[in-house]
Amino acid sequence: MTPPPPASPAHGPVVHDWAVAALRGTDFDPVPHRLLREEPVARIRLPHGEGHAWLVTRHEDVRQVCADPRLSRALTVGRAITSTTPHTLAPAGGVGRADPPEHTRLRRLIAPTFGRRRITALRDHTTRRAEELALRTQDAGPPADLAESFVGPLAATVTAELLGVPAADLDRVEEWRAGLLSHDTTAAAGESVKREIAGYFADLARHRAAHPADDLISELAAARATGGLSTPELVSMAVMLTLNGLDAVRNIVSTMLYALLTHPEQTAKLRADPALLPRAVDELLRYIPQRNGVGMPRVATEDLTVGGVTIRAGEAVHVFYPAANRDPAVYTDPDRLDLTRDEAPHLAFGHGAHYCAGAQLARMEAEVMLATVLARFPGLALAVPPERIAWRTGSVNRGPETLPVTW
Repeated sequence: MTPPPPASPAHGPVVHDWAVAALRGTDFDPVPHRLLREEPVARIRLPHGEGHAWLVTRHEDVRQVCADPRLSRALTVGRAITSTTPHTLAPAGGVGRADPPEHTRLRRLIAPTFGRRRITALRDHTTRRAEELALRTQDAGPPADLAESFVGPLAATVTAELLGVPAADLDRVEEWRAGLLSHDTTAAAGESVKREIAGYFADLARHRAAHPADDLISELAAARATGGLSTPELVSMAVMLTLNGLDAVRNIVSTMLYALLTHPEQTAKLRADPALLPRAVDELLRYIPQRNGVGMPRVATEDLTVGGVTIRAGEAVHVFYPAANRDPAVYTDPDRLDLTRDEAPHLAFGHGAHYCAGAQLARMEAEVMLATVLARFPGLALAVPPERIAWRTGSVNRGPETLPVTW
C-alpha cells in the first residue's frame, strides 16, 4: 500500500521543536510534560528525519491511537518520519512494523514463550539466579554497583536462556545494542549495526534448526522451516526481544531501585508490606520515564479525529507513553510516586495490538529483583549523593550508567 502524501495546511498549528534533552534521574522531559497540559495533540519536529509529526500525550488519546486500525505501522516503511534516532530501530517486514493480519500471525508464534504459564515456570529459576548474584554482591562487600553486578547480569542471563543466545555471545550483542539504540550515531552506522546483528541471528537460527533446544530461536527456526515465517521476520523478532531484554529491563529495574532509594518513605511501605510488591512495580512503571524521546510512529490511512484534532490521511503520529502515565486527568498528583496508588492501568508497555510481547516477563523480573534486593540488603542506601550518579545519555532507553550502593 502506498501512503497518501501528508497534508500541508497553509495555516496549521505551530510545530514544536523537541530536542530530547539528556536528563538525570527521574526528571521528566519538559516538552511532553508541557504539551500534555497545554496541547495534548501537537505537531512536533524531532532531531532526525524529515518534516513534522503529531505527538499525542494524553492517556485517553494515546489509548485511542494505539487501538485504532486506521493508524498503520506498516506505512512507516520507506518514509523518513521525524524521529529521535537517525535510523529506524525496527526493520521493515518485522513484527514492530506490521499491521494485522500479518502482525497477528507473528505475535501468535511468540505467545507461548511469553505466556503466563511459561513466565510462572521461569520465576523460580530467575529467583535462584537472583539469589546467587545477590549473595555474590554481598560477599564482595560494599560499595557495589547494583546495575553492573546484579540487575544487568540477571537481565542478560534470563534473556539469553529464554531466547537461546549463547552466553559467550552476550558481549558482542551488547556492543550491537549500544550502537543500535544510540541517538548519537549516524544513519549509515546504524544500518551497518542492523546488518551485523541480522546476520548473527540468521546464522543462529540456522544452527538452532539443525540443533534445536528449548528456546525461542529454536521455535522460530522450526516455524520458518514449515513456512510459518520468513527469515527477515524471524530476525526482526529475535532482535527486538533480545535488545528489550538486555537494555530495557536493565534500565527499568535500575531506575526503579534508584527511585526507591531516593524515596525512603515509599521503600519503608514496601518493606513493611511485601505483598504490596506487584502494585509497587506497576506504580514504578507508571512513574519512571523509561525513554528518551519517542518510539515507532504510525501513519493515518484516512482522516480521523484524536482529542478534538483532525489528523489527515498520510500524516505521521507519535505517542509518548511516559506523558500518558502522568496525565492529571487520570492520576491524582501524577508527578508523585505512591506505591499504594490504585488508579487506572499504566501504559508503560503500550496498548492495543503492539502491546509489549515481553511485558509479563519484564514485570516478573522486576518483582524478583526488587524482592531479592530488599530482603538481602535491609540497610540498602545510595553510596553517593543522587546528583553524582551518572545517567546514560544519547540512548533510546533511560537508566543509570552505574548504581553505587552501600548497606
